[in-house]
Amino acid sequence: MARMGGRRHLRTLAAPKFWPVRQRAGVFTVKPSPGPHPIERSIPLLILVRDVLGYAKTGREARKLIAEGHFKIDGRVRRNYKYPVGFMDVVEIVDTGEAYRVLPYPVRFFMLHPIPKDEAGFKLGRVEDKSTVKGGHVQLHLHDGRNVLIRVSDPANPVEAKDYRTLGTVKITVPQQELLGYAPLEVGSLAIVFGGRNVGRVGRIVSIQRGVGRKGSIVTLEDVRGEKLQTSLDYVFVIAPPEEEPWISLPEGAWK
Repeated sequence: MARMGGRRHLRTLAAPKFWPVRQRAGVFTVKPSPGPHPIERSIPLLILVRDVLGYAKTGREARKLIAEGHFKIDGRVRRNYKYPVGFMDVVEIVDTGEAYRVLPYPVRFFMLHPIPKDEAGFKLGRVEDKSTVKGGHVQLHLHDGRNVLIRVSDPANPVEAKDYRTLGTVKITVPQQELLGYAPLEVGSLAIVFGGRNVGRVGRIVSIQRGVGRKGSIVTLEDVRGEKLQTSLDYVFVIAPPEEEPWISLPEGAWK
């Protein structure tokens, strides 16, 4: 397996397969800087601007546009051309007002899905872990490196935070990070798969078979056509609580 970490440079052949750079000549490509998403689940902003959005023909042109502040990620202007963009991030083009959400997509692994302007003001984050911080408050650690603080009135009985469980999903505003809602990982919840051979498929959770760790646990989902699919618990991202429609817009045909 090719090395991707531990060095400042990244060979083109070692880049993740979903990066649209393999047809380009050159030994090296852009290596994402350390940030909210790992290399295998992200794409550098330069490649996104040049090869996906098509706003530049060369890396130099893309770097100039990024440095001038023409692109926002999750509501903030990003000027680092190596900034890693990953699942559920909101990408905005400042000059045109266009907005996209990075979603899992079958075969291609990811896509930029166009979203309306009012939807660009929030994003979803999967709760990877949580911890107690000074004062007895509870901090949620999300999949994109964010930390969301849940303030409790009584540290001995943190009722305000008891419903927030790992692998559930929080809906937050960006960039303010105000909580708008929470969707638990449970039977009936709507979820999207963001890894494995079923990447990009959407369905209601039918059952959760617990095993050893996340990768050893199996989740069964039922899609809009009534077909059932199974995937690892580690690849499931909840996008709505039971009996609710998706909190985010999805590609046509993905769900109703």
